[in-house]
Order: sequence, then C-alpha cells, then structure tokens
Amino acid sequence: MEREIDLQEISDGKLYTANDMVKIGCNDCKGCSECCRVVGDTIILDPYDLWQLESGLQTDFETLMQGKIELQVVDGTILPNLKIREGGAGCSFLSAEGRCTIHGYRPGFCRMFPMGRIYEDGGFKYFLQVHECDYPNKTKVKLKKWMGIPELARYEKFVLDWHDFLKEVQAVLKKTENQEIVKNLNLYILNQFFVTAYEADDFYGQFYGRMEKAEEMLRMYR
Repeated sequence: MEREIDLQEISDGKLYTANDMVKIGCNDCKGCSECCRVVGDTIILDPYDLWQLESGLQTDFETLMQGKIELQVVDGTILPNLKIREGGAGCSFLSAEGRCTIHGYRPGFCRMFPMGRIYEDGGFKYFLQVHECDYPNKTKVKLKKWMGIPELARYEKFVLDWHDFLKEVQAVLKKTENQEIVKNLNLYILNQFFVTAYEADDFYGQFYGRMEKAEEMLRMYR
C-alpha cells in the first residue's frame, strides 16, 4: 500500500535492519490487545501470509473467505486482507480473551508491528512507528527475534520481490483505460498467487515458479 509519510513525525528518525535492537518488547502484550482491535482493514496479506494461514489452520482460500479474510482494491490491485468482526470489534482471529488465535502463523505485518517498512535504493529498511503502541516500559529486543520468521533472508527477498512485482502491475493498471484488461489482470494475479493452493513445503520455490509465469503474462500488457 502506497503511503506518503514523514518519518520525522511518525518514527524515532532511525532506520533499522533485522539484526538491530529496537525498544519494542512488550511482555507478550500481557493484558493488552489494543493493536488487534483498531486495525481496520489495514492488514493486507501477501502470498506467504496466505500460505502460513492455510498451513497453520489446515484450510484453503475459499474457507478463509467465509468470515476470516476479504478482498479490497489496493492501489488498483485486488488483494486479500484480514477481516474485522461485525461492529468493528477487532480482528476476526482475536479471541474473546483478547489473544491472537493464529499467533504462530500470523501475517508479516502483525509480526513486525509496531515496525513499518520503507522501500528505497532497491531494498527496504524497518522503522519504528512511535505512536502506534502505548504499552509502557518497553524493552529492547533484536528485530529478527521479534518477528520470528524462519529463513529470514529468503523471506526479506520475497517481500522485496513481491513489492516490486505489485509496483509493475500497478503501473500497467494505471496506464490502461481498458477495463477488461484491468479485470483479467486482477483475476489472474488473485488466482495465481492466492486462490490456487500451495503445497505444504517449499513455499519460495512454488512462489517463484508462479512469479516467472506472471512476469511473462505481464510483459504482454507493458
């Protein structure tokens, strides 16, 4: 999602890598679930997030669409996001006790919160969103440990490649006035990367196989 931000207003002015220590430790959110209650439809899911959810819950895309996720248009592209419970009562995966029921396979945005990403110079860095979490007396923790993502180097490469691919798609969508092309391209991406299930093992191999085919298709519209 494209956002115009002023890092001086929303961050501590620093940029971080996954190996840096950041003051974000919150005692496992003990007694607090505020961030899960005010998310709105902002938790956009990427293919890795869907693979994690489907593997962890032993389910599929169609079942998740029945109350747990929904679709929205993000910068011209149709993408899934976590669904909010009726009445705006927080994330659909939040328990009555205020605990995350998918913590072991929660989306990447949830894992890095209250950190954000800024993309520049062909890569990205993390920044601390200082106004997003009011939990008191935070402690320093290594960001890599905080996110708890296996094979983090592969994951970060995937994040960057997916971001760059979506930018290419959005560029194509912006320049075309043919609504049939817009519809077909969006449906292709949705089916190629989300609806069609991934096997349980080797997400990255499957993703890049699909990406290669999608890049070939995208070249026809450039």
